[in-house]
Amino acid sequence: MSGAFPISTAQFESLGIKSIQATIISKSVSGKKLARQIDGQRWSFTARIITAKRSDVYGDLMAFIIKQRSGKENFTIIPPEVEDARGTASGTPTGTGSAGATSITLGGTGTGTLKAGDFIKFANHNKVYMVVADKSDISTGSLTIEPPLTTAISSSDIQYDNVPFTVYLTNDMQEFGVVGADKDGNLLYKFEFDVEEAL
Repeated sequence: MSGAFPISTAQFESLGIKSIQATIISKSVSGKKLARQIDGQRWSFTARIITAKRSDVYGDLMAFIIKQRSGKENFTIIPPEVEDARGTASGTPTGTGSAGATSITLGGTGTGTLKAGDFIKFANHNKVYMVVADKSDISTGSLTIEPPLTTAISSSDIQYDNVPFTVYLTNDMQEFGVVGADKDGNLLYKFEFDVEEAL
């Protein structure tokens, strides 16, 4: 692990989140579809950093990216805009479920709601999940998530705000491009990078 992305200094201009889940689909002569999944689901995203002066952003950012040694190292990043739950969740909810489950039994001291599309993470492993059905009361009942749990959880704390994704860079070449200069003659840089969740 090679640290946490310096989100406090880098402001994102755009962010595109993708879900990757390899599926083999075959169709019979009669038109029946047969499908099976051959790989674990993972998140990936492309982020574009707002153009800025090197002194404002790019010193720390460049150093951090180079420290990743292309895709060799893993790091954590909290993507802006989706880092916090859209619901009213508060407190410390917990979840219990077996590996492969998509329905999690809730417990703990959580209150409030979670909304479909919220990202969550469990304390005992790094995989990030998405809530796929609104939950009006996180203190009881069950929570529906995707993908299925990769690891069993037993009263594991649920993180719903500032959810960190453990990722790695997917491109061997990282380019910090100069796009012009400001009115004072300072060079302005831009940077775009692609990451994929490390499982």
